[in-house]
Amino acid sequence: MAYLYLMIAIAGELIGSSLLKATDGFTKLVPTTGVVISYVGAFFFLALSLKSIPLNIAYAVWSGLGIIATTAISILIWKEKLNFGSVIGILLIIAGVVVLNMMGPGHDGEAMNDEYEDIAVDQQI
Repeated sequence: MAYLYLMIAIAGELIGSSLLKATDGFTKLVPTTGVVISYVGAFFFLALSLKSIPLNIAYAVWSGLGIIATTAISILIWKEKLNFGSVIGILLIIAGVVVLNMMGPGHDGEAMNDEYEDIAVDQQI
């Protein structure tokens, strides 16, 4: 369920980011309202996903999928151009997402248990 929440959060962020350009510097009410609603929803569902997914994993997935989809939206809808530097940067972000998902915290049971023990101790104080 946590990854479903994360996907909903990413969709909200993509909608909000796409609408940012349409706000014309927050001078148009309808797209501006859409941005606010989309971002509030995105962060609400991100917070729900963080109950089960470690922050670094969730944010890596968020940023990795977000940059790929935002790039596609900017090319397809806004007719923006993609240059070589952009492609290299996107590929590096994707590589980082893959590395975090394969080897980052959350895949080592001991690291996760220590984190949750710290939280439990903090909550008891």
